[in-house]
Amino acid sequence: MFNISPTILTEEISKLIRSLLNGKALGLDSILNKVLKVAALVIVKDLVEAASYCFASGIILKSLKEFITIVLCKEGKKDYSLLGSYRLITLKNMLAKVLEKYVANIISKAVEEHRLLL
Repeated sequence: MFNISPTILTEEISKLIRSLLNGKALGLDSILNKVLKVAALVIVKDLVEAASYCFASGIILKSLKEFITIVLCKEGKKDYSLLGSYRLITLKNMLAKVLEKYVANIISKAVEEHRLLL
């Protein structure tokens, strides 16, 4: 059993937000990564508090679970009747993306620390 703290560090969330790539498609919340990076300077403590509450209580907002999947044609394919001629793009809420990266980092650290993949 892993002992993972529900407390989220402001520095980690700030780092994850800074690592988001500019120029990506908008999610359901219509927040550009570039805008989130600027706003994070002011709102990161509130984001951390809300995320910590979600982790501690086990309650995830419905809006964080919603996403849109778009099907795009790959250019230059000869036969568009094949599934491989298309790719899927998932548009998610920006806060959901940050929280997913945070959880993925925790899992990665636990896997490395406990040598689960040898």
